[in-house]
Amino acid sequence: MPGTERGDLELVVSALRQAGEIARAGFAGAPQVWEKSKGNPVTETDIAVDRHLASVLGAARPDYGWLSEETADDPARLARRRLFIVDPIDGTIAFIKRRPEFVICVAVVEDGVPVTSGVYNPMTDEMFTAVAGEGAFLNGARLSVTAREALPGCRMLVARDVIEHKAWPEPWPAMEVGKRASIAYRMALVANGHYDCMMALSTKQEWDTAAATLLVQEAGGLVTSHAGEGLVYNQAQPSHRSVVCAGPALHKAIMARTDRIKLP
Repeated sequence: MPGTERGDLELVVSALRQAGEIARAGFAGAPQVWEKSKGNPVTETDIAVDRHLASVLGAARPDYGWLSEETADDPARLARRRLFIVDPIDGTIAFIKRRPEFVICVAVVEDGVPVTSGVYNPMTDEMFTAVAGEGAFLNGARLSVTAREALPGCRMLVARDVIEHKAWPEPWPAMEVGKRASIAYRMALVANGHYDCMMALSTKQEWDTAAATLLVQEAGGLVTSHAGEGLVYNQAQPSHRSVVCAGPALHKAIMARTDRIKLP
């Protein structure tokens, strides 16, 4: 592992564990909640975690750019080769409803590609980590996506109304359909083989997926748009139209159904 990535990983894990203490305290309490926009809630815990991560990570790496869901975007990040992409709490609705399905995400992105990442569920103490070229891990145990090839009977994390939509030319086969509030957590559960695949056919922000993208890739899986395009990070408009992740064979089977559809 190159020295820079080793140092970044240690920094990210330490910051995530500290942030987890803030999140657990908020989960046990009654944090203030308001809406940033209709149907888009945020809590004072989201803000507290964001401020903590910005302080710790920024102090340690002042030359890195910064992109976070809860920080006003600074276009100066576009001129930085390296930056942190952060989601203080991915799955805020689950946090508000006291469901342990939210995670804190930190990715280090270099030239548009995640190179170091951590995804932490503070309620279950699941620390997912990855470094480019070094594999993905859950609490130190190496991860691998499943070798599933066929869609019938597979375990997919997807909104049921998506696969049951009448617009599909061919109905999806019977599958075990699961759900989690956090997209990063869904992707992490594909990386560790708990699910075979994940599909989201709605716009996702870069902070939703940056850290988990590296997890899936380092676990042997593929992460693309529904059209098979790779996801590039640190864009001027930091979002992706859709996200699909799975092992290579199953990803190909999904693409056969999704790569020609036109999303609204």
